[in-house]
Amino acid sequence: MTPTQPDPQSSPRPDPRPGDPPVLAGWRHHYAGKVRDLYLPERPHPDGDVVLVVASDRVSAYDHVLPTPVPGKGVVLTQLSLWWFEQLADLVPHHVVTASAGPHGVPDEVAGRAMVCRRLDMVPVECVARGYLTGSGLAEYQASGQVCGVRLGPGLVDGSRLPTPIFTPATKADVGEHDENVSLDVVAAQVGGPTAHRLRDLTLAIYARAEAIAGERGVVLADTKLEFGRLPGSDALVLGDEVLTPDSSRFWPADGWQPGRAQPSFDKQYVRDWLTSAESGWDRTSDTPPPPLPDDVVRRTTDRYLEAYERLTGRPLA
Repeated sequence: MTPTQPDPQSSPRPDPRPGDPPVLAGWRHHYAGKVRDLYLPERPHPDGDVVLVVASDRVSAYDHVLPTPVPGKGVVLTQLSLWWFEQLADLVPHHVVTASAGPHGVPDEVAGRAMVCRRLDMVPVECVARGYLTGSGLAEYQASGQVCGVRLGPGLVDGSRLPTPIFTPATKADVGEHDENVSLDVVAAQVGGPTAHRLRDLTLAIYARAEAIAGERGVVLADTKLEFGRLPGSDALVLGDEVLTPDSSRFWPADGWQPGRAQPSFDKQYVRDWLTSAESGWDRTSDTPPPPLPDDVVRRTTDRYLEAYERLTGRPLA
């Protein structure tokens, strides 16, 4: 189940309609997520039960999908996921059938930002591994000394490296809702003990592999979120969705890591910082939707996504 890369000589097309799912011949739009759109084939597909996964340039923050796209983001998410699926193929199978354009592949309009994938019955758990303490994990630790039922020692601060990476799952939330951190016992009650423990073991194995690869490239992988599913009629877990992108992971430049403060990151932190600044004029506690992003915030965010891709893969984005 190794993905086929798009032709590196052809530049990925821009998001055809960043604010609205594109109409694609031969595919019927099925679902719109915060960032991705899913399409089903209008006719039987030679690879069986498949779905077309298209990563848009939409950006979300604080449980809102923002009105301003970040150009190139969808291409980075797709191409980085494809690269990581290859790095992890010996650990766990993945859902990608092909990312090549063609009659039974990706439509030309979304080449570079889309994958034909096997449809999975998804496990309703966000599988999170943390090697460093930050974000919601930090808030939970400061309140209780533990994260998702895992007790941690005293004295940890924002950005602290944990003695051992931990599995901190969360329930999956709909657009506009918060994921909720839960314990392994809660996951076991939901999906069964053997599946819960397999999810934990796979998540931590993937994190260990990815942290080592990122570290060789001068990048800290603080945490990551994974999703798993099963092929119909199979008990084997398959890695789905995206994997190890700046949208699903916290990547920090290793030379800037300094526990005790917020870390510089390869993601949409510029977006978050601007939204919570006085300049934006937005109150995130209100019911008012976020305002459009300024051009400089969009440009710097695009640059960070591209830098993440290039530093991790060691190659420019074609």
